[in-house]
Amino acid sequence: MNKLVLIILAIIFPPIAVALNNGVGKDLVINILLSLLFIVPGIIHAFWLILR
Repeated sequence: MNKLVLIILAIIFPPIAVALNNGVGKDLVINILLSLLFIVPGIIHAFWLILR
C-alpha cells in the first residue's frame, strides 16, 4: 500500500494503518493499547512501523 495513504491513516486512526501495513499481530495490539492510553503514542508507534 502507498506510504502516503498509510501516513494519513496513521494520523486519523493509527490501528488501521498498522493493521494494513503489518497485519493482525502483536504490533496491532501494542498500537491499540497505546492509542487507548493517549492518541499521540499510538500515532508515533504507527509512524515508526510504517517508516522503518
